[in-house]
Amino acid sequence: MAEEMEIYLRPTEILDFQNPKVWETAQEITRGCRDQLEKAVSLYYWVRDSIWYDPYVPFYKAEHYKASRTLEVRRGYCVGKAALLCAMGRACNIPARLGFADVKNHLATRQLIEWMGSDLFVYHGFTEFYLMGKWVKATPAFNKELCEKHRVPPLEFNGLEDSIFQPYNLENRRFMEYVAFHGSFEDVPVPQIVDAWERAYGKERVRGWIELMERSQEALRRDFYGEEVVKL
Repeated sequence: MAEEMEIYLRPTEILDFQNPKVWETAQEITRGCRDQLEKAVSLYYWVRDSIWYDPYVPFYKAEHYKASRTLEVRRGYCVGKAALLCAMGRACNIPARLGFADVKNHLATRQLIEWMGSDLFVYHGFTEFYLMGKWVKATPAFNKELCEKHRVPPLEFNGLEDSIFQPYNLENRRFMEYVAFHGSFEDVPVPQIVDAWERAYGKERVRGWIELMERSQEALRRDFYGEEVVKL
């Protein structure tokens, strides 16, 4: 078992917890925690609320997902936030990996749906921690401010049970629906994600996003928090 878990404790180019800022932040967050369970829970809430969800960040290079980068810019979409949580978990000697699934978003902004051309979020990312003898899913994507805007209760995590998207919002409307799971990964499979996006959203659309990001020095100036919430 120790040998099997070793790959989920190593740093990678993306999960760069050897970076001083990532390492020191993880240690600061978990200072005073009594065990790995408490550490994982503390890391989850910090990443959930301190890193704001932003679906318009760059996505097509490994460097875009680096834990140190996400920590520095304090924004990321679900995969970047999950990667940071995974890296911080490993920094605290908690075996951690990444899971991916396709989810159907029943509550989104009009601008985001138009941007994507779909309400299907392909390769949505979450973190998996090995705690108390089993793998547990943790989904830190949506910070509490965004949840309040969409009238969705912030997603909780206790380290003992899987924490995935709520199926309903506070008005009992459908919110998130898992359509397909793609399995667990040691690291962020960037080429796989980009390829899946091209198949789901169209190669021309995805290439257009990349070209726009390249022209604007890889940073879109879109105010996701000011967009119009629509109910699908």
